[in-house]
Amino acid sequence: MHVLLVASAFNSLTQRVHAELRDLGHSVAVELALPHVRLADAVRSHRPDLVLAPMLRTALPEEVWSAHTCLIVHPGPVGDRGPSSLDWALHDQATRWGVTVLQADAEMDAGDVWASVECPVPPVAKSDLYRGEIADAALEAVLLAVHRFASGTCTPRPQSTGHARPALRQEHRRIDWRADSTERVLRLLRAADSQPGVRDELLGGEWFLHGGHPALPEEGLRGRPGELLATRAGAICRATADGAVWIPELRARRAPGGPATVKLPATTALADRLPPLPERPAPARSGPGGPGWSDIGYHEQGQVGFLSFSFPGGAMSTDRCRRLLDAYRTACTRPTSVLVLGGGRDFFSNGIHLGVIEAAADPAAESWANINAMDDLVEAVLTTTDRLVVSALGGNAAAGGAMLALAADEVWCRAGVVLNPHYRLMGLHGSEYWTYTLPRRVGTGVADRLTTEALPLSAAAAHRLGLVDRTLTCPPQAFAGQTARLAAHLAALPATASRIAGKKERRERDEAERPLAAYRAAELARMRQTFDDPAAPYHALRRAFVRKEPAAATPPHLACTVPGRHTAPLPSRQRTGVTGLAVPDGAPGAVGC
Repeated sequence: MHVLLVASAFNSLTQRVHAELRDLGHSVAVELALPHVRLADAVRSHRPDLVLAPMLRTALPEEVWSAHTCLIVHPGPVGDRGPSSLDWALHDQATRWGVTVLQADAEMDAGDVWASVECPVPPVAKSDLYRGEIADAALEAVLLAVHRFASGTCTPRPQSTGHARPALRQEHRRIDWRADSTERVLRLLRAADSQPGVRDELLGGEWFLHGGHPALPEEGLRGRPGELLATRAGAICRATADGAVWIPELRARRAPGGPATVKLPATTALADRLPPLPERPAPARSGPGGPGWSDIGYHEQGQVGFLSFSFPGGAMSTDRCRRLLDAYRTACTRPTSVLVLGGGRDFFSNGIHLGVIEAAADPAAESWANINAMDDLVEAVLTTTDRLVVSALGGNAAAGGAMLALAADEVWCRAGVVLNPHYRLMGLHGSEYWTYTLPRRVGTGVADRLTTEALPLSAAAAHRLGLVDRTLTCPPQAFAGQTARLAAHLAALPATASRIAGKKERRERDEAERPLAAYRAAELARMRQTFDDPAAPYHALRRAFVRKEPAAATPPHLACTVPGRHTAPLPSRQRTGVTGLAVPDGAPGAVGC
């Protein structure tokens, strides 16, 4: 079929739907629902068999849903309605939630149901949940709904009940620092971590707080409720009524008539407002996903070292790159034979930190510092010859973050991961030694296609191309455990020692053919030219991205129809846990749904 995706933005879920529908052989195009564009005309021009809205903040016009079958992906169970579904789920401490694919009609979220899938709600932030369990459930429901629609033998089931809830506004999110417990503060922060943040007053200004992690009792961080106590890795620690929380990012409130503000590491955002505070090192048992918060952590299990990192939005600033490089070098002094990078459940990396660059006094200079720090990190991975290095992607990766992953000997991905191994959409040539690593894995022709088409890849498609060595079909919460078991098995294999021995020879052979320094110099020459040119598109594209400026039109590479690959369904497509909400339409010979 030809499926048109209508979305408010080409976000992570829309990208995943785009990639996986192509994997199943459907042709796909995208139209962004922009306020100044007549959507009905745009949809009509595509002549779609089906309109699918993975992420839509506004109602579809009647002209569209009355002329085409339009399926809406709602991040809530059957009967749940309203624009803040996930926010309310976390606010109310739901332990299970769901995703419903319903047909658009006159009343928002009240249309007939084509499919619904339940999922657990682990104790994570909203954006992590959205890209993890919710995205998995959404894909399962979308593929079932598309299959049912294409079969022509199913009709959707009307909703018998429904409960419309209002938008969760800032008055519902407000933190009372004098009275609120750490548990309540974390719940409020996690329900708003990416958007919209929790509005608060701090050091004489108004800010939106983004993200939150508990301070461990043994850290001894206690003080007057609301007081700032310490800093760590760009985050601030603030006292609650019974403990303290770490807040990684802040965003200044937008001034009337002023430009949109940028999310930044908390200490960077506060800058000169920040009083002298101790920089507290992470406790020993800390790291992403661990009991004590730190954005970088390291531990060992036998012959395997695990260097975990988790940066908000997958953005790696100059400081984050340098700290991760220091941790990497330390990890390489340990007596292990396998080193696993990543392994967390959310973003692996999206490359340089465009927000920090945009907020810098000299964005060109910060861009240059940031890309060199990324290159230093990638070079360290590429030149590690005394152990095997595995990149473990539990979440999405893009641009320089995808190329960081390719520097390892093996790349393992959770099956739900989306890869964007390209830079073109930000007006950049790219660095991170991609001109060495990408063709080495997929060949020059495929490398050129991936970087010029600039389309998302599913983990399965990346595996077929040779970009990824292994995909793991598991829930987000299980990825770290599965990675640990596989890494232990890899370290125990007799062939691993010989692989390590051969690494040095291969590196020396490649170095003799063309030194890594030559790749870096050629890439950085292009990047420097772009950074230093005020008229280069990169600067306007970066500004629009971090300030979330609306697009003037749907980008041509998305509006263009992309043919499906007509590949056989993979084992991960098996539909388990799907509620059978569609019913046969009574056509002769129809198969029950």
